[in-house]
Amino acid sequence: MKTIKISLIFAATVAGFFLSLINGSVDISPAQVLFGVEDETKRQILENIRLPRTIVAVLVGVNLSLSGAILQAVMKNPLADPHIIGISSGAGLFGIFVMMVADDAGALMTPAAFVGAMLAASLIYLLAWKDGIRPIRVILAGVAVSAFLGAGISALLIFYSDKVHGALLWMVGGLSARSWQHVEILLPYSIAGTIATFLAARHLNVLQLGDEVATGLGLRVNLVRTILTAIAALLAASAVCVVGLLGFVGLIVPHTARLILGSDYRLLLPGAALLGAAVVTISDTFARTIFAPTELPVGILMAMLGAPFFLYLLRREL
Repeated sequence: MKTIKISLIFAATVAGFFLSLINGSVDISPAQVLFGVEDETKRQILENIRLPRTIVAVLVGVNLSLSGAILQAVMKNPLADPHIIGISSGAGLFGIFVMMVADDAGALMTPAAFVGAMLAASLIYLLAWKDGIRPIRVILAGVAVSAFLGAGISALLIFYSDKVHGALLWMVGGLSARSWQHVEILLPYSIAGTIATFLAARHLNVLQLGDEVATGLGLRVNLVRTILTAIAALLAASAVCVVGLLGFVGLIVPHTARLILGSDYRLLLPGAALLGAAVVTISDTFARTIFAPTELPVGILMAMLGAPFFLYLLRREL
């Protein structure tokens, strides 16, 4: 049964990939995608605009979904999401600072954003720790840290007002004009982070048993939490650097995957990665075609979907 469910999720991912390639201001048929396009204009659109954008959407969906799944286990909070609890804001503050002050920020943004994400995660963890971690304290600490970091981002926008337009588009979260350069930036971090996450599936399963049981089974809980948080921060930071502050993917997708596949992280992580790719590609296709020729940033659509979902989970958990 689980194999059938994984296969259906994979089919949704493939469908999302092809929908992203064939839909837009210029129609390209599935046959042209599969067997080649003779028209030179369509070929350029497919190869240099839609294909890199779709690959970026897939990688971002994978990264944010896996980051959310890790954070929910590490922080013992089903509401944890890199955007909601402030980790994306930490990555965003450091990333936007590099964007503002450096002329060529491409290579520097992800390492800087990773530092910001790790600092934000560490601060949230410290603020939420009091004789253990409780879900409500994580959310409250995350909201406070996110607000503080958001104020820092706003201050940067004021000091560097000549670059506000590009920064505002980046803060909303979108995939417009994403190119092969962005694929090259994101791909190494996505591969490394995904492999590390899959290798940690057993440790995530043990963490679900509680700290005392995990320690009794020989797991060095604090060390494992630190490493897993670093992996989650790397995945979130790399996504933030390329598409901006795209929220709620790390909240919606792991929960949906958990409902479909159960809580075993050996199945949950691959399912969440595939489902995340499907959600982001389909959402981006919908966002850029519904009001064509005006393009709606996918971050706005994800916020419209994610905010009610967050409120539902909040009422159910508290």
